[in-house]
Amino acid sequence: MTDAAERPHPVSKPRAARPTLEAVARHAGVGRGTVSRVVNGSPGVSDQARAVVQQAIAELGYVPNRAARTLVTSRTDAVALVIPETESRLASEPFFAQIIRGVATELAETDMQLLLILVRTDQERTRLGTYLSGHRVDGVLMVSVRTEDPVLDLLERLGLPAVLGGRRSVLETLSYVDCDNRGGAEAAVRHLASRGCTRIATITGPLGMEAGRSRLQGYRQALDAVGLPQQEELVVNGDFTEETGHRQMRELLGRRPELDGVFVASDLMAVGALRALREAGRRVPDDVAVIGFDDSSVARHTDPPLTTIRQPTEEMGRMMARLLLDEIAAPDRTHERIELATELVLRASA
Repeated sequence: MTDAAERPHPVSKPRAARPTLEAVARHAGVGRGTVSRVVNGSPGVSDQARAVVQQAIAELGYVPNRAARTLVTSRTDAVALVIPETESRLASEPFFAQIIRGVATELAETDMQLLLILVRTDQERTRLGTYLSGHRVDGVLMVSVRTEDPVLDLLERLGLPAVLGGRRSVLETLSYVDCDNRGGAEAAVRHLASRGCTRIATITGPLGMEAGRSRLQGYRQALDAVGLPQQEELVVNGDFTEETGHRQMRELLGRRPELDGVFVASDLMAVGALRALREAGRRVPDDVAVIGFDDSSVARHTDPPLTTIRQPTEEMGRMMARLLLDEIAAPDRTHERIELATELVLRASA
């Protein structure tokens, strides 16, 4: 019987050499610099050369050395999506899920890693500033934009590629993708007036956000356009949450019980408003017609289903990611401002 110590040891097979940039260049019949530009997503490569290199990469199974690439290009292959909201707000508001879906879809075919960062306190804001100052990401996407948010000033100082979902004001200096908030609100109020409403109230969004201010502006412009008076007791401020919609609808009913229409600046607030109307014994739309804003998933499941203004939220996310990739590739490019159209979606509440 052979002693275990005398048994022959298995011979390990030599590991296959990892394909190099030079090997890809030889296989493709192009120069090393051409392969490097394709791998790093740099311009200056013809479509034909790019296709040949990509085919060689696939055939050889070449995987870029990320550490070396980062040293050479100062790229991290990561972008941050910053949402200055709480976890509960993130979970309850369909807007954020649609934005994340759009961003992730656009980045899926790239090498970019998406980092989700919530900023809820001054301490977290300071920590984010330190993180971004260390150039840990190639660019930043940000939604729920507030006029006085210091993170936006930091992005400008750092010169990081950045694209906003929304804007601080009409004078925004960073690239952004927004929807036609004013036009959407105006369409909602015009529709309420067209079905005979004459005492039309509104629950606004946060007035520290351009979206809130623009939707209020659209409400006021529509009243002027249809010849209805501006009545401040028919205007109450909200914060895009269901709880505020419920509370402020009750406030409106206390002020003006004869109101017959209400434009609510978000679907989630409209859910709360519908609940308050139901509790008060008001029939929707017979007694009070209600229109929301977003056309989120909740709008189809309210009782009655909610007439609303559709904003293309997922498309906003895709467009934000697309603009950011362009800015990362060409940091000196001109900032872009994109406003997407909105659409009135008719359902039973109006």
